[in-house]
This record gives sequence, structure tokens and C-alpha cells, in this order.
Amino acid sequence: MPVINASPDVKVAEPRISKLAVFILSFLVNPYMLMLFGPAKIKLADEKILFDVFQRTLSRKSRCLIAFRHPDGREPQLLTWFFLFRVKPLAAQSRIRFARRPHAIFVYGYEVARWGGWIARAVMPKIGAIPIHHSKLDSKGMARIYDSIVNGQYPLALAPEGQVSYTTDTVPRLETGTIRIGFQAAEQLKENGKNCPLEILPISIHFRYGNPGKAAMEKLLRRIEKTCGFRIKETSRYLFEDRLKKCLTYLLEINEGRYNIKIYDSISLEERVEKVVNTALETAERMLGIKGEGGDFFQRLYRVRHICWDMIFIPEINNFDKIAQVRRSVMDLKAGEAYYIARHQELADFGWYFRKPVPDRDAAVHLKAEYVQNLWDFANRTMGGAISGRINIPPRKIIIKPAPVIDLSARLSHYKNDKRGAVNEAIADLEKAYVKCIEEVNNTEN
Repeated sequence: MPVINASPDVKVAEPRISKLAVFILSFLVNPYMLMLFGPAKIKLADEKILFDVFQRTLSRKSRCLIAFRHPDGREPQLLTWFFLFRVKPLAAQSRIRFARRPHAIFVYGYEVARWGGWIARAVMPKIGAIPIHHSKLDSKGMARIYDSIVNGQYPLALAPEGQVSYTTDTVPRLETGTIRIGFQAAEQLKENGKNCPLEILPISIHFRYGNPGKAAMEKLLRRIEKTCGFRIKETSRYLFEDRLKKCLTYLLEINEGRYNIKIYDSISLEERVEKVVNTALETAERMLGIKGEGGDFFQRLYRVRHICWDMIFIPEINNFDKIAQVRRSVMDLKAGEAYYIARHQELADFGWYFRKPVPDRDAAVHLKAEYVQNLWDFANRTMGGAISGRINIPPRKIIIKPAPVIDLSARLSHYKNDKRGAVNEAIADLEKAYVKCIEEVNNTEN
């Protein structure tokens, strides 16, 4: 819903693992997972890799960063459930025991505590999850992260993509933060005399769809067509890819008119999406008065997001009891302005990942389903929505695919001599691991 009132900033409890919270979750998590994914079968591929990592980490023979891909948005919930409630019984089938119950400490953006509501703020700290600010110096959050890696009992889990990437079969971008944190933690381990390696465990997650998924995809596509004002009887005679292009073209025309973008006949649909994305971000910056402050696309995006949230949830203010009515009313007006400025940011955020060709009728079902979901999201963001308005097609199967670990401790000498080179090399190896996971899953799973 549109924001019309400013609020005091949210308070997040100090992260700690509550046995009572985990016990309560054990009763609530299965219905929650059913709500998120439907009756999907969840398969762990190359299970020995994951079991070995947990054996080493839980017995404190190594420290681990679980670097999971984040293409869908629901990966943290999926992996939290899987680590807490499924890894131990699966390992027991192979007669593998762990020093303690498997778990992982997840890192999440502080804005999640703001838009996630009271349930997120109540649950996440009690399972040890650590909040961090993306776009400003957060020494407290970083101290928690390093303490969890160096002195904690469990792996630390974070997404090197930085946020949801909306695409499973490609790796659009990786941020360097995960690798930099890993190298610095490896240095701390060595300085503290802890003789154990710091490992990166890449994990890739994939969705597959059966006939119910195909039916849900068709239903969602018809909803998109209806939202765009097309009559179903007219569009049903088009080929699948032509229906997608028809809807995409309409949405582009709406955005181009909105942003006064001039288009030439020679420009492709993907290039038109890119123009909309760049103009949307520039519009948000101009409305905030921060145009020209520099940085790459995502630094600019995070800056806009951070400013908007700080106009809605006022930092350092616990309540408005002693604030004059005039000042409070101005805060409310600015919060409303921030909400509508953020609509441009949300469109730019999603649209950056949506610059992809339309799949044809011979494409794999999971690629078609993903594109239809994203096409709806493009319509949703055009109408002022955010990720909360995303519609997910229920998968038939979910594949969790770990890759062999990347040992950062073994690369410390390279890191000391050439920090940038060592980080870039490790990022390249992480991307190769994800690409290999994608190829192997596509070769073995329908």
C-alpha cells in the first residue's frame, strides 16, 4: 500500500540462536514451505559435498561461507528449512553424524527488516540472522559477520549476487563482498592462531515444472494479457513468443511515454528495456536531488533505495511524542514522496535483470516459466509494485546443487601480494562453479 506516514526506525534484536524459536519453527515451517513452494519435491544433488562441509565446519576443522545463488527471492527460507530440518536426517541415511545440529547464519539487507514486517523482525534474529546495510558503512554489522565466521559454530550464508537476480540459467553479476569478507576472515583466523581453512561453498538452486506448472504459466500469461488490455480470444491465436513480445512491447510503450523516451525502429526490445531502466534510475536520482554523485549502476541504485527507506523509517527516532505537529507533517509528506520515488527505483532494479531475449516455443519449460514470471513482474513494477507483488509459478521439483569448495586460506599469499587480483580470480572461480552447476543440472534434470 502507498505510504502516507513516516515511522520511527525499526528495531532489530541482537542476533542469537534461540532453541525455543527453532522448536516452534519445527511445527510451523512445513505449512510455511507448502505455502511458498506448493508440494514440490526437493532434491539435494552431490550430497557428499554438503555433508562433508557441515562435518568439517560443525567440528570446527574449517570455517565456511555458503555462497548461494539468489535468482528467485525465496532461497534463504528454503535453505534455512533445509539446513535445520532436512540435512541431518538425509545424512543419517548415509550413516553420517554431525558434531551438532546443522544450521547456517544468514546475512540479510537491513531493508528486509523494514519491509518484512513484525514476523521477519521477530524470527530472523532468533535464528541468528545478521542484518547489514548495503549502501553505508556498517561497522557493527561487519563486526557481527567476522565474529560469526571466526568464532561462531555454524557456516555463514550470503548471496554473492547481492540481491535477487531473477534468472537461474545465467549469472548476471557477482559482487566482490563475499570474497573480500572471506579473505579478511581467513587473515583473522591465521592471526588468531586458528589452524583451519576458510572455505567458500557455492550452492546453486534450480526449479523444474510439470504439467501443473505449464497450466499455471498459461494462466499467468493470460493475466498479463488481460492487464495489458488485450482480449484473450485475439491473443490465443498467436505463437507463445509472439504473445510475450506483444505484452512486452505494450509495457515498453507505456514506460517510454511515461519517461519521454524516443525510440527508433532499429532498436531491439532488450535495448528498449535498458533505456527504460536507465531513465527510471535517473528520474529517481533527480527527484532526490542526488544526480551526478557517481558510482556504478548498483551503487546508485542502493543509494536511492537507502535514502528512500530513511525517509520512510526515520533513523535515530524511537517515537514522535516530542516532535512538533508541523515537523511531523513534513516527515509524512517526505515519506509519501519517498514511496513514489522508490517506484522508479523498483522498476530500474528489476528491469536491469530483465534485459533478456524473449524465449521461443522450443525453450525449456523452466526458462519459459521464469520469463512469464518476470514479464508479470515488469508489468507489476510498471504499475508501481515491488517484489511483494511477484507471482511465482509452483515448481514440481527444486534442485539444490552444491559445488566443490574454494579454499581461500590456500590463496592468502596471493591475496597479500595482490588483493585485487586474488579477489578477481576467486570471483571468476565462483562464477565458473555456478555455471558448471547450471550445465550439470540442465543435462540431468528435465
